[in-house]
Amino acid sequence: MSALVAVVRSELTKIITLRSVWLTLGGVLALQVLVGATSLSLYSDAVAAITPDGIIEIFVGQPQDAEQAMLESLVASSLEMCIFLPVVAAVIAGQEFRGRQLRTSMLAVPARGHLVAAKLAAAGIFLLLPALLVAAVSTLFTWLAVRQWQPGLVVSQAALSAQARFVVFAVALCLVTYAVTLVTRSVVIAVMVAVVLTAVAMSQALAPTLDRWLPVSAGRNLLLDPVSTPDLTSGPTLAVAVLATWVVVLGIAAGAAFTRREAP
Repeated sequence: MSALVAVVRSELTKIITLRSVWLTLGGVLALQVLVGATSLSLYSDAVAAITPDGIIEIFVGQPQDAEQAMLESLVASSLEMCIFLPVVAAVIAGQEFRGRQLRTSMLAVPARGHLVAAKLAAAGIFLLLPALLVAAVSTLFTWLAVRQWQPGLVVSQAALSAQARFVVFAVALCLVTYAVTLVTRSVVIAVMVAVVLTAVAMSQALAPTLDRWLPVSAGRNLLLDPVSTPDLTSGPTLAVAVLATWVVVLGIAAGAAFTRREAP
């Protein structure tokens, strides 16, 4: 166990020292800040016009309960970044196939199963950071919108619970992309897979019985409110099981690919 922990620590150190990872993460966060700043006036104006009975109209002709609507906007602002966060995971995994990094890793840890497990664990630990930063940016802009009305909304139990579920989903989706990158040895293919999975889930092109098994659909089912979003295809319990299954199955596939293909 101590040997595996040492390998995880080594892999995590490797990730932290990759400049391309930080540049990619910075780009994702900059995009989120841009989107948040652009839409801030929309939400601020809607909050300023909340009726005495607590009704908000963010979009014309769509009155909603104000507290529920702002909680949903908080979740949505985090969720929309999940099309970009997998790029960070793909870049982390893709660095192994540049130069002699993978060969060096294999020589240092000949047990390929242990190496893949350590890589997945280190990636999962690091990917908590992007997920938490995205959640923090969403919280900041939501707070800026509601601070004159209900500033404590962003730290309410409902808000914190929603953001915690987002972090679970974001890390799981990124690990799926990380594993796909290891299997295919291609950042481009892994990103394309993530984009396709997102597009299919968001367009709901599949029947509900199939849609519920997609990882991005599982994220929607885990994060969104079934009352406000009646087209959800499963409950949160199944959603968590689906995400865990994707991570485990593709993690095993990555281990099998290493065992079969990569030379020590």
